[in-house]
Amino acid sequence: MASSRKTLLVTTQDSPIIHRGSRLLCVLLLLSAFCWAQQDPSGYSQQFEGDWNVPDFTFHSGEKLAQLRLHYITLGSPVRDAAGRVRNAVLVLHGTGGTGRNFLSAEFGGELFRKGQPLDATRYYIILPDAIGTGKSSKPSDGLRMKFPHYRYDDMVRAQYLLVHDGLKVDHLCLVMGTSQGGMHTWLWGVTYPDFMDALMPLASAPVEIAGRNRMTRTMAIQAIKNDPNWKNGEYHTQPRGLIAARNIRSIMTGSALQYQKENPTAEKADAAVEALAKAALRTDANDTIYQYEASTDYNPSPMLDKIQAPLFAINSADDEINPPE
Repeated sequence: MASSRKTLLVTTQDSPIIHRGSRLLCVLLLLSAFCWAQQDPSGYSQQFEGDWNVPDFTFHSGEKLAQLRLHYITLGSPVRDAAGRVRNAVLVLHGTGGTGRNFLSAEFGGELFRKGQPLDATRYYIILPDAIGTGKSSKPSDGLRMKFPHYRYDDMVRAQYLLVHDGLKVDHLCLVMGTSQGGMHTWLWGVTYPDFMDALMPLASAPVEIAGRNRMTRTMAIQAIKNDPNWKNGEYHTQPRGLIAARNIRSIMTGSALQYQKENPTAEKADAAVEALAKAALRTDANDTIYQYEASTDYNPSPMLDKIQAPLFAINSADDEINPPE
């Protein structure tokens, strides 16, 4: 992958969680090298939330949606150079079943978007989209149920591009970054739109097909829903209990045994955690969940990595159950 046009740096941390200082330093280095910033901000940057509609969106399968709704949040305002190009835009992509709003949490946004932080929202134009099938963007639970077009990661990334380029009128990004599914989307951005960004930062992801235990647990989660008679081929009126089993399967897969022990050191706390997972599962939607897991079916950017032009810094943790360093 070495070339004169790009640098690929892959680091594996020894701790179960990426060290705060290392993570912030990596972002800071990328931004300082490639991004322009608004230098004298007055007050806190403006937060905006909206929808942008794509007419007649065609999916990889040939299926079409007359109007694809893409929800997003932006922080800050665009800074343009003399040619009118936006120079301070950063795209941040969420994980499976998440939303752009997840990044406004104290654990993430509180460490990156506050004044003086690496992605200071008073200096940078932060774009936080909801991917197809999640949040307030178009998804099966809007009404089409299992008749909703079957989407893949490539469809999701193309929709993100249309939102950024056509919807928000941003023709260049100084950084694309994402976690888990968002990290995989970041790899796809690099191979699909190689000259659209100055830097790439995928976290908790790998540029290879999803196989092994990762694929197995995704398939098990889908089967747990579809094998529930109350799923009714997607025409249910109350969420099938198989959705709880699906959530439990993925929770065991994605969670660290050590972290679960630290968070739930007693039988009472462990039982309460299981109950909380069940309640959380039933606040989601079974069909949406099926589509979200199926979206990764053909993900595999590895044959196209030579297309990447932007410097890329990939971060994974040594005990990541989904993306083991081996």
